[in-house]
Amino acid sequence: MELLMSVEISISLLQLLLLLVFSTLFLLFGKVKLALITNYIFTLYWGFGANFGKAGLFRPDSLPWFSFAYLAFGFVILILFLAGLRHTGR
Repeated sequence: MELLMSVEISISLLQLLLLLVFSTLFLLFGKVKLALITNYIFTLYWGFGANFGKAGLFRPDSLPWFSFAYLAFGFVILILFLAGLRHTGR
């Protein structure tokens, strides 16, 4: 838990504005699933991609399984989302 409490994440204002614009447009056009996956992708990127060096998730003294579990969980959610898109709602 100490690892999570000690990490500082910086997110640029441009990225926040992009998320807001994309989410708002998708919701205005009734694409709720696309809005949800957009929020998820931005969150996954901010949590792992943008702050990869700062988070120190692959340092020898940190928990290496945490990084792989985070990515695996992200890919499982993405696969479930893609499977949900194929569902026609019958």
